[in-house]
Amino acid sequence: MKTYSYLTVLLWSCMFHAIHMMPSQKRTNQHSRSERITGLFENDGQILHRTKRGWMWNQFFLLEEYTGPDTQYVGKLHTDQDKGDGNLKYILTGDGAGSLFIIDENTGDIHAAKKLDREEKSLYVLRAKAIDRKTGRQVEPESEFIIKIHDINDNEPKFTKDMYTASIPEMSGVGTSVIQVTATDADDVNYGNSAKVVYSILQGQPYFSVDPETGIIKTALPDMSRENREQYQVVIQAKDMGGQMGGLSGTTTVSITLTDVNDNPPRFPQSTYQFSSPESAPPGTPLGRIKANDPDVGENAEIEYSISNGDGSDMFDIVTDKDTQEGIITVKKHLDFEKKMFYTLRVEATNTHPDPRFLQLGPFKDTAMVKISVEDVDEPPVFSRPWYLIEVDEDAKDGNIIGQVVAQDPDITKNAIKYSVDRHTDLDRIFNIYSGNGSLFISKTLDREETPWHNITVIATEINNPKQSSQIPVFIRILDINDHAPEFAKYYETFVCENAKAGQLIQTVSAVDKDEPPRGHRFFFELVPEFAVHPNFSIVDNKDNTAGIMTRRNGYSRSKMSTYLLPIIIFDNDYPIQSSTGTLTIRVCACDSWGNKQSCNAEALLLPAGLSTGALVAILLCIIILLLVVLFTALKRQRKKEPLIISKDDVRDNIVTYNDEGGGEEDTQAFDIGTLRNPEAREESKMRRDVIPETIFQIRRTASLWENIDVQDFIHRRLKENDLDPAAPPYDSLATYAYEGNDSIANSLSSLESLTTEGNQDYDYLSDWGPRFKKLADMYGGDDSDRD
Repeated sequence: MKTYSYLTVLLWSCMFHAIHMMPSQKRTNQHSRSERITGLFENDGQILHRTKRGWMWNQFFLLEEYTGPDTQYVGKLHTDQDKGDGNLKYILTGDGAGSLFIIDENTGDIHAAKKLDREEKSLYVLRAKAIDRKTGRQVEPESEFIIKIHDINDNEPKFTKDMYTASIPEMSGVGTSVIQVTATDADDVNYGNSAKVVYSILQGQPYFSVDPETGIIKTALPDMSRENREQYQVVIQAKDMGGQMGGLSGTTTVSITLTDVNDNPPRFPQSTYQFSSPESAPPGTPLGRIKANDPDVGENAEIEYSISNGDGSDMFDIVTDKDTQEGIITVKKHLDFEKKMFYTLRVEATNTHPDPRFLQLGPFKDTAMVKISVEDVDEPPVFSRPWYLIEVDEDAKDGNIIGQVVAQDPDITKNAIKYSVDRHTDLDRIFNIYSGNGSLFISKTLDREETPWHNITVIATEINNPKQSSQIPVFIRILDINDHAPEFAKYYETFVCENAKAGQLIQTVSAVDKDEPPRGHRFFFELVPEFAVHPNFSIVDNKDNTAGIMTRRNGYSRSKMSTYLLPIIIFDNDYPIQSSTGTLTIRVCACDSWGNKQSCNAEALLLPAGLSTGALVAILLCIIILLLVVLFTALKRQRKKEPLIISKDDVRDNIVTYNDEGGGEEDTQAFDIGTLRNPEAREESKMRRDVIPETIFQIRRTASLWENIDVQDFIHRRLKENDLDPAAPPYDSLATYAYEGNDSIANSLSSLESLTTEGNQDYDYLSDWGPRFKKLADMYGGDDSDRD
């Protein structure tokens, strides 16, 4: 039977007071127990016996952050089998064994090798055993024990944020919550007051306060104004140990901003403003800016400007600049220095978003006086009307005054004005104007039917300053005068059937008139007096500006009369009465039994009924051939007219025609103008010698009037003679005469008068005139030329 002895563990516990956390006296508790265990057999059937064992602990708790000169003693491990001979060896395992906790293997004393921090680890679990050095066998089974680290106040409270930011409306009441701050302490909350935090305010009084337990910051003063102070820096302290002396503390800063509320009305910095404006400023011109000050911000400072009253409320306006919150005064209507030189306005500035909570503080608006002076400028002339309408009869005479425009200088100086018509609006110069008084008059005849309206522009200009001018439209309406006679509305193709009966309507005619009488047109129709009782047709006035043409007999014959001309007089009813005669052409036509026209040609009665198209073509060809024969004959007779003078050298009584100025002598188609140059030879009626005469015409003789008479007088008398001659031809004729004036002192070089000269002339002097007259000298100089 093998017997095992068990260690008896004696635990020495240290008693600590809760406040001082100091270890108590060592005290040994011996627990002796002997147990006999039967029924457990091994190999030889021996029965195991439990013997008593004993552990000895001097300390169960350890203080953290031990700072003594020696290592901190933890406790002692001891067994009853330890005889003190060093035969046993103590071994420690578990949390921190060998590093944090060191055991003396001979004595079993345990020490803390390092400073411990409860916040890092507050509990260590260790296991201890004792073995025999010689055999290596455990003399005691492993026993587990716990070392608990006892807390000390070694951590200060820490806030969750280094900087807090908060805002609160201004004018808030006392006790209004602003923000809550929170601080934490890493010490043990279950042991002492190391982790008990208390809040206090170090900076920010008397404006704010803090709840010591919850850390809620509240307002401490009533009606704090953002306009006076907007930002506050509040320093809050958190202290452990319940705030007692010796406790650790931490601080944080809270930035508190007062937000704006509309608790201030707008105020003008001055009560009166003065501006000036030239009278020529167009509407919309800004004159200046005014601004009411509002210490509020954002929409609480938005201002609306308006004109409450004043004598210039109709002439000026004020608008709000949303960006600058200024009131801009502008011109609303055209100013006139001569009418009013000074205006007064009362301008009002009002908050657009008032806060009902502060209405009791007073009206949230302010007023100021604005004075505006008008400056005089040189203005253009001003017409008495914006436009003129003038009516004039179309039969008005040239030079008649039809109307007047009036303009004047609006300035105090009252400069003189001249008037003119813009010719771009009156290109035909039908109208004109007196520059001094603006009277318009007619320069040309008017015609309403051609142009019923004339739109012209009149310009008024200052005489002293031509740059100052203005224009005005003048509308001239031409009034109608009954100066046009009515006439047929169109050309009527009227026919009457051969089988027509008396009293049958064959045509309805109407009339038009270019005039426009105020009461409308009214036309009357009747036959001309010579045909008042027409044997064939009559006219019936329908009293509606139309008339009907009626037959007066039965039956008409194309063979006797194929066309009738019926003159009709048309009258109007305006003053003076105008009338015209229109002739209606009525053809006689063959009609069927229903009165439908079939044929109106008289030639159709002579042609066979069955005349074909080929026959008509043959007749047309015969006519063309006949025309060609006549043309050929006429051309042949024309060629027979040959001049009698063929020789080129015979140039007497000839006019040589050149192709260009100063041409040659090849053109010999001459004619006799000697009669014109020599009035005495007019009566001799000499015939042309260059054309074969065909017929001898009887020459009408007149009395001799040409002794000592000039050609000019001859021409006048010849004209008078032809005008008064009753035997003159019934057709128009044109007689062309050339008069060169009186004779020159130099003799003529021409031989045109050779017919009236008896003797030969001497042309030898032509040889002395140079090479330019050599041709003439050869032609007329010498006897050979005469013989030729």
